[in-house]
Amino acid sequence: MKLFALFGLLAGFVTAGTYKDTPGSRDVDVTTNLQRFRLRTHSISAPYVDQELNNRWWDFGGSTIIDANNHIRLTQDKQSERGWLWSRLPLTVSSYQIEFEFKVGGKNNHLYGDGFAMWLTQGRNKEGEVFGSVNNFKGLGVFFDTYANSRHSYPFPRISAMLGDGETLYDNNKDGDEQSLDGCSIKFRRTEITPKARFSYLKGNYIKLELQTKKWGEWEECFTVEDIELPLHPYLGFSSITGEISDNHDIISVNTNELTKRGTNPRAQAKMNNTKKAKSKSFFRKLVNFVTYTIILALLGVVAKIFHTAYKQRQAKRF
Repeated sequence: MKLFALFGLLAGFVTAGTYKDTPGSRDVDVTTNLQRFRLRTHSISAPYVDQELNNRWWDFGGSTIIDANNHIRLTQDKQSERGWLWSRLPLTVSSYQIEFEFKVGGKNNHLYGDGFAMWLTQGRNKEGEVFGSVNNFKGLGVFFDTYANSRHSYPFPRISAMLGDGETLYDNNKDGDEQSLDGCSIKFRRTEITPKARFSYLKGNYIKLELQTKKWGEWEECFTVEDIELPLHPYLGFSSITGEISDNHDIISVNTNELTKRGTNPRAQAKMNNTKKAKSKSFFRKLVNFVTYTIILALLGVVAKIFHTAYKQRQAKRF
């Protein structure tokens, strides 16, 4: 594994400023009645690194090159490269949306490949043959495939998804055709605009992938898979691989948001739950104190009655 280079870094600090860890923000999608709360721990944009050439929330490696002004290049348009970008922390929210800007292209118009993948898996930072990452993965892989290794009834480029159980292999020779949950054929290489992908997961309901490749603000649905459960607390990652054919595979920005139903603020809900717990504890404490005081008063009453009875008996004996 070679060290990743850093191009345009000084210029990046001058034009874009140093990396800042900004607080999360809130957005509401009125069409789905869902609120989005930005997760800075799983978001990244230029200049990507701080003055010490690190990122607090992300790791880079393999053939990855950081151009602080423009992109994170997972692989160059060169043969036999593997690069990756992984979150350092797992996603701990139950429902989320990942929107990322990317670019795929190179000098060749006819033979190019192999593509890149977005991962939501329990493991991280493991190189392998599946778009630069390990096979036998546990979690979800979304594959942006630009080269067909066998004949298919659909054209390429192709986007597909696979839910790995940690044992089932992705079949590279058949482009994962038998392992695919769903997919679509869409031109995302060398597009007129910089393409974006938007992946949504609503726990207990569905996963959905949408693409923006033709016009800004115009989203096209690639697939929706219902009744699917992703592993808890997955790491978010991107990886790419080139073999005998090659391409540039760039990640430009990643924005991850927690999804909640409109009107429910996860932070406010947590505060409310804590308040309820505190009230419950307070009520229980008062109840215990009341019972304790009642028992003490009853005991004092019994003792007083015993002394009073004994006193009356002594008085009776005198007379």
